[in-house]
Amino acid sequence: MHAVEIIYPRSLKHMSHRLRGLVSSKLWAQVLIGMVLGIGFGILIGPSVGWVSPSTSESITNWISLPGRVFLGVIQMIVLPLLFASIIRGIAAGESMDNLRRLGLATVGFFVATTALAIVIGLVLASVIEPGSFVDAAQIPVVEGDAAASEDSVSALTVPDRIVSILPSNPLGSIVNNEILAVVIFSIIFGLGLLAIRPESARPFLDLMGSVQEVTLIIVRWAMVLAPFAVFGLLAQLTARIGIDAIIGMGVYVGTVLFGLLILLVVYSIIMTVVHRKPPWWFLGGVRDVQLLAFSTSSSAAVMPITMRTAEEKLGVRSSISQFVIPLGTTINMNGTALYQGVATL
Repeated sequence: MHAVEIIYPRSLKHMSHRLRGLVSSKLWAQVLIGMVLGIGFGILIGPSVGWVSPSTSESITNWISLPGRVFLGVIQMIVLPLLFASIIRGIAAGESMDNLRRLGLATVGFFVATTALAIVIGLVLASVIEPGSFVDAAQIPVVEGDAAASEDSVSALTVPDRIVSILPSNPLGSIVNNEILAVVIFSIIFGLGLLAIRPESARPFLDLMGSVQEVTLIIVRWAMVLAPFAVFGLLAQLTARIGIDAIIGMGVYVGTVLFGLLILLVVYSIIMTVVHRKPPWWFLGGVRDVQLLAFSTSSSAAVMPITMRTAEEKLGVRSSISQFVIPLGTTINMNGTALYQGVATL
């Protein structure tokens, strides 16, 4: 098999300077200010202080949370096209099918090991700290449908059906229904098919995928303008709805998750030191901009372009590896989410 050399007039990773501009303008500081102001405003109009009636508070928070809902909607809108294009380009950039196979096995092994570790850390911390004991369940709104979802159990008899259901029989339908895993699987299969055909035949479609990535990057840049206002409105709505007492109780829960993430970061630093023979601060300094922007957006998919550039230019990762591993890791290797769900379950 021949690798497809991908050359674009304006590569995605070189366009990430637009996102870096957001970091240099201290967007993360604006987000922090929005968080503090949102919680404070929510306390004033919420049940804890009661300056306004509950109906008036609901009307106010519905309007001020509008930028947050728009922000989340835009991010969710462009995630699937960005993942689809990035995974296909990453696979097509592989040197050969054999190298891609070795890289895929190593990547999957690392993903499984670190995800399992994250879950264990979350379960252990939740068992020791018991953050749920600080939250009054009566103050937390219940989402309808949770009971029905809990009855949908998995058994040995249903596993084959589950595996078959993962394969997207209708890729367009999977995109419409926001089924990320199905889209990822379809993208991988499609990318392997492109790698198997002649480079000149794959070139037009890869050019199209490059254009899709550039467009999604522009949309992300537009959405980032709303980030501070989104954080303010969403936190104000949450605080006004459940009150400061529930917020304090959930603070212990959030602190438990953050402590677990800190432990996970230490583990990553140890792996970096042992495998790459580099000090931890070398890695942390290299990914600083990515971390700040990811904190501001709460979306690893939104910062995927700058993640690729950082991996290649600051960490010395080959382009064929970064374009394959980073899009997959964005959707599959979400160790922070795995740790969080372990804590949330207990």
